[in-house]
Amino acid sequence: MATAVQPPPSQPLARLSLPPHSTMPRRVDGAWWPRSRDLLVELPLLIGELPREWGQITGVSVNSEMWHASPGRMLVANHVVRLHRTSGPHGRHVLRLLSGQSRGRRDLLVVPPELVAADAEPLMAAVAAAEAGGARSPR
Repeated sequence: MATAVQPPPSQPLARLSLPPHSTMPRRVDGAWWPRSRDLLVELPLLIGELPREWGQITGVSVNSEMWHASPGRMLVANHVVRLHRTSGPHGRHVLRLLSGQSRGRRDLLVVPPELVAADAEPLMAAVAAAEAGGARSPR
């Protein structure tokens, strides 16, 4: 059964940093700095801030070591988002967003929520400003 989650209207916006639109491939599509390790709270905020051209997010892949336990799927903005959990050090700080509308996937660098602003903000800005650095893995 899906867990229905709707953020209260007073919730702050997601801390998200995306580079300007480009046709060049990128290794990472942006950076996200959640306020906690609770996907049930953080994921709806993030999905609500994503560009429309990314399409409807139908799946999210996260590293189990980075996040608190969560259900296998949840209802976000009236559609089901499936949560896939991975383990191991590879991709620990990457959140993979999957679109079911043939728009492929988007990868976001996840800045740990415990990081202080003085460290997190320059990292997020660097990800958004980075030039396309080599081809991304096939999608």
